[in-house]
Amino acid sequence: MENKKETYSLNDDRRVRVLSPGAMVAKRFFRNRLAVVGLIMLLTMFVFSFIGGLLSPYDQDEQFYATTQQQQEYVGVVRNNDFRYTVADGMEFGSAAQAQFLLAQGKGESTFSYKDVTYEWVEEGADLYSIYANGTLLAFAAKDIVNEEEAALPFSVKYEALKAYVNGETSFTAEGASYELDEEGNIIENGAVIGYVSRFVVRSQENGVVISRDFREALEDAIETEVSDFVYTGEDGETYTYEITYNASAQNWSVLQTKDTYVYDRYASPSSRHWLGLDTNGMDMLTRLMYGGRVSLVIGFIVVLIAAFLGIILGGIAGYFGRWVDNLIMRIVDIFYCIPSMPLIIILGSAMDNAQMDSQLRMLYLMLILGFLSWPSIARMVRGQILLLREQEFMTAAEASGIRASRRIFKHLIPNVIPQLIVICTMSLGSTIITESTLSFLGLGVKFPFASWGNIMTDVNDAFVMTHYWYIWIPAGICLLITVLGFNFVGDGLRDAFDPRMKR
Repeated sequence: MENKKETYSLNDDRRVRVLSPGAMVAKRFFRNRLAVVGLIMLLTMFVFSFIGGLLSPYDQDEQFYATTQQQQEYVGVVRNNDFRYTVADGMEFGSAAQAQFLLAQGKGESTFSYKDVTYEWVEEGADLYSIYANGTLLAFAAKDIVNEEEAALPFSVKYEALKAYVNGETSFTAEGASYELDEEGNIIENGAVIGYVSRFVVRSQENGVVISRDFREALEDAIETEVSDFVYTGEDGETYTYEITYNASAQNWSVLQTKDTYVYDRYASPSSRHWLGLDTNGMDMLTRLMYGGRVSLVIGFIVVLIAAFLGIILGGIAGYFGRWVDNLIMRIVDIFYCIPSMPLIIILGSAMDNAQMDSQLRMLYLMLILGFLSWPSIARMVRGQILLLREQEFMTAAEASGIRASRRIFKHLIPNVIPQLIVICTMSLGSTIITESTLSFLGLGVKFPFASWGNIMTDVNDAFVMTHYWYIWIPAGICLLITVLGFNFVGDGLRDAFDPRMKR
């Protein structure tokens, strides 16, 4: 019987399936459930931050306003129960001389002396006294006050007006002109009111605000009738409500004006229009979270790229050349490890605050500073891996082939370090975002109007906001937590995927 030689071929049933190294890493990664969860978390945050910001109908610095009633102190009112002194032009009658007058008036003495000057006083009526020096009218003391309407009134007009008022007269003459005085204390010249006599002193609490005569009269009537509030319509047609409160210790009245004010809609609650409410500046919180995610993620990636760039170059050179080059670079690494990073960043942040640096330029400097302070750990890892790889046979063959040193480092050595580099960079992203958020929370990082998850949470410094407005800071904290956890899960998954010896 003829023996037939049986042949075999690698058909579809018997072919051995061989995966590439990249496919093997991907397969191990996606078998890791935590890594897949972390990847989903990161994808969600990237979509939320970058795509959500494009879909949002608002800008990150768009502010919303609301009309609300606010009370503010408008005027202060004092009923004058003490003497006020009006001194003639060019004369002097200081506080010490005034005190001597009060002593003499209390004792019933018609004269008193001060600094070799003899003064004489005469009672002109109820609570009105004329004070003379050497027979010349020097000043008068009165509890009633002459208020000017527009132009300032001369000393003699005020004096004669008060004399007529306290004695119940209806007219008086001063400086050759005739004036009338009605029952309400109005001083009239040629049919026009030029001033009025009152015992109330009304002072505006805001500079540049002129208190009209009509308002003074309405206010005095309200005080005399002991009402707590009144409504007044000004010359501009605006109607406001005024609340009167009496301060017994200061013996004065405070008048509060209530009016509709157009202000930022601060800490508005979540609604159909603003799903997460508004912040202290009246900005949409959901939009700020989206744009804040962009800033935090971009800063994290750029900082890690800067650190990786410096770490790969310096670590590769140190590991390949060794000897004095290795010693020099490693001593530089040791110096950077000894630098107190956080205090240094705080000092630089304070310096930028004092310089009032532009927010966008400040963000650029923040990325450069964080990246420049983060490269030593990457350089040390790259150096260690290259020290191990440079003794391998393929490197001996590359050197024997005459390939120049820079090509051997960046073409043959560095690519073999990429897996470990990806892992350490992924793990560093989370800590970088935490650092940026901490600085922004302290007011030393990203500044208004730009948003980041850190500076969004600065409102938690206010205990009232922290306890009553949860939607201001909790969503930003959740976004930060999800992102950092996602990077840590992905980093752990990549570490396990690149090292098949690790079991989970």
